[in-house]
Amino acid sequence: MPAPVSAVIIVKDGERHLAQVLAAVAWCAEVLVLDSGSTDRTLEISRAAGARVEHQDFLGYGPQKRAAVAMARHDWILSLDADEVLDAEAAAAIRALALGDPAIGYRIRRRNHIGAREVRHGLWSPDRCLRLFNRTRANFNEVRIHEAVVAGGPVRDLPGSIIHYTFRDCADVFGRMPPYSRAKAAAYRARGRRAGATLLLARAAWGFVRSYVLKRGFLDGRLGVVVALSVAVDAVLGLALAGEDEAP
Repeated sequence: MPAPVSAVIIVKDGERHLAQVLAAVAWCAEVLVLDSGSTDRTLEISRAAGARVEHQDFLGYGPQKRAAVAMARHDWILSLDADEVLDAEAAAAIRALALGDPAIGYRIRRRNHIGAREVRHGLWSPDRCLRLFNRTRANFNEVRIHEAVVAGGPVRDLPGSIIHYTFRDCADVFGRMPPYSRAKAAAYRARGRRAGATLLLARAAWGFVRSYVLKRGFLDGRLGVVVALSVAVDAVLGLALAGEDEAP
């Protein structure tokens, strides 16, 4: 019999896609939703889906996901965000695994979307994420932003996808940047890292060229431009903020 899997999801005000996310992992032995203070219908949706709901004030993405992993009842963890829907092919592939070797981790392709359109090129694609692992051998790192699972052994790719409803529209791509950039700035300040205008310009230009030209983002049309611009802004905004004096 395959080992039981705990699906763990951290969330705050994630009602938009949460019902789909939970329905796609209803087959798991446990579905754990770790909420950090939702004021929308997140808790109602989670409980209606039969999920176990816990609360933890937000600690940063890496620490928050580690907290969710620690709360799970089973060692095999399937980690998803509240805007990530596991497709049927990936679910079937996981259910077919014996999960006998705790050292092996499994990656799943993530298909990122802006609105209803998938971003198929640029630096957002291909995007494979380690999301199925045994917590006795692997776990999320402690990074507060852009967290990742640190594997404890070999990593294998699974068929299927995670459908990632990343942003509602093109404006949302840039609208969500400030809190991430401020978190990056704090980390840069703690390390004493600063950058002048020349370095910032070089980083922005390189980010845009990498995504739009080298990774063929131009094949995505308007979305390719938006993604490349977001890469450029992301490459510089945190560093730029780190060099600013905070307002009184």
